[in-house]
Amino acid sequence: MKRPTLSLIAVATALAAVTGFAALTAPDGTATAGAKAPAKLPVERSSLLCPAPTTSEVAETDYTSYTPGATGSGSAKAGTAAKAELKAAATAATPGGSTAKKPAAAKAPATVTEPGKPVAAEANGGTAPALAGSATGSLAPGWTVQQTTVVPAGGARGLLGVTCTAPDTDFWFPAASTAKQRQDYVHLTNPDDTAAVADIQLYGAEGELASQLPDGIPVPAHSTVPVLLSTLTGAAPAADVTVHVTTRSGRVGAVIGSADDKLGSDWLPASADPAGTAVLPGIPSDATSVRLVAYAPGEDDAELKIQLVGEAGTIVPASAEALHVKSGMTAAVDLPDLTRGEVGALLLTPSDAKKSAPFVAALRVVRGKGDKQEVAYIPATAAIGSRATVADNRAAGSTLTLTAPGSTAQVKVTASAGTGGGTPVSKTVTVKEGTTVKVTELVPAGLKGSYAVTVEPVSGGPVHAARMLALPDDGIPMFTVQTLLDDRGTVEVPTAKQDLSVLDD
Repeated sequence: MKRPTLSLIAVATALAAVTGFAALTAPDGTATAGAKAPAKLPVERSSLLCPAPTTSEVAETDYTSYTPGATGSGSAKAGTAAKAELKAAATAATPGGSTAKKPAAAKAPATVTEPGKPVAAEANGGTAPALAGSATGSLAPGWTVQQTTVVPAGGARGLLGVTCTAPDTDFWFPAASTAKQRQDYVHLTNPDDTAAVADIQLYGAEGELASQLPDGIPVPAHSTVPVLLSTLTGAAPAADVTVHVTTRSGRVGAVIGSADDKLGSDWLPASADPAGTAVLPGIPSDATSVRLVAYAPGEDDAELKIQLVGEAGTIVPASAEALHVKSGMTAAVDLPDLTRGEVGALLLTPSDAKKSAPFVAALRVVRGKGDKQEVAYIPATAAIGSRATVADNRAAGSTLTLTAPGSTAQVKVTASAGTGGGTPVSKTVTVKEGTTVKVTELVPAGLKGSYAVTVEPVSGGPVHAARMLALPDDGIPMFTVQTLLDDRGTVEVPTAKQDLSVLDD
């Protein structure tokens, strides 16, 4: 079944530059006297883009917006106006020439009024537009918006979840497809006042697929362009494709909406930047099918060792011990019976530590059997730096997983108040070296509505995190997985003492 054009997906949290002066240097390159170490201050502006959720008339979409409370990193400047809201974005002409109507102005949903209190809104049917928004002042550091859509029937059937994210100029999406049973759209959203031009390159098992749009894709200011991947190339349908989105001018938010005739639908977020190792967290304990897709963008092949970091420790799966990824080509491998009843994360490292090559990776994960299956996607995800948050958690159905692939680590996990009330609760969780821990019992007292979960590293090694939201419907184990990205809520601002002597002859 051909899926109707899903209007967008995208994102953005463009960090703001807070005030500060660059350190002056003397002619010999040494720093002037009086220069201090950079101060870490909260950002004062964040931007977000959310995709149009779906075109299904039976869909139900929830938006949850949240800014964590202040931490030890400081607070926004006194007197700075605080505001966090989303507004409708326009839908522009698609590369095929059809044009969608600009959505009518809509009341901004999920407007945050103070840190520490999530707010929610909903939209039903298939007319909800893409959203663009910004947060300023004390609401900017860590601002996050979760968009969750339930489509109970039709070609786009499934639970679709996405954390609205930031615009950029470079995105990698392994695990996409141009297969006949798949309808994969890349949604390009331009949050700026000037037009952007984007290039989309597709890479299959034999290398790059010839493009039918050599001149790039124009994305008008403040608009969204959805592009069906199979229309970008005349090559034969490919089951596993890596998508590379770059911009010639401007910046965009990018994400892929994927629908499978048999497996349902979900959003595929961008992978972490190419690197020699990768962690893919949040694999459900009852996954019935896991498929790893990877791509090596450099000049060298990537020889990858595959390991599962589970609750009991790190093992090499019997189904696949390694994956050879040729330079410029997409490789894939099925990992049947991977988790064996435990939540886990996939750890990919060089088979030979002396021959590391950069790669990107993502997982396609399936739960259920027969005609009662549901799909979700897990991209390679960087470790949490200072703090990360995921919104729209439910009293039942939410599972947080924490993975420490190297050293033992401690993290503070906080469940916020609910959108309708409740008391926040926190706990410190220890994640032993080479293990994954699941957290399901941390729910605000007196919870009403949904809540946000914030993870802050306390000590030890790096931690990777993901949240699975499961909302079963009519025997179908509908679910979606969101990996937790560092919220980049602070920025280092250098300070310096003015020294005019550097201007002397």
